[in-house]
Amino acid sequence: MITLYDNTIATVGELVAALEQYDPTTPVRLATQPGYPLENLLARVACTPDDAEYEGPTRTDPPVVWLGAGHQVGYLPALAANALGWS
Repeated sequence: MITLYDNTIATVGELVAALEQYDPTTPVRLATQPGYPLENLLARVACTPDDAEYEGPTRTDPPVVWLGAGHQVGYLPALAANALGWS
């Protein structure tokens, strides 16, 4: 298993590479707030400007993929905080 403590995942390719070692049926959660760790489901994936309704001049911003946080599941388990290097 590869542990990524100080790495930044900044592109879709880096995210895919980080996830490809895991079984695709494994549940996925979003861990937030290292000082008060919470666990959320993911709600949506969107890309701007492609998925946004926009009226006006042609958009020239580069595309960005967004992962939206969904419902809060609860507090992040201590084991997960430890695996993320937050403890």
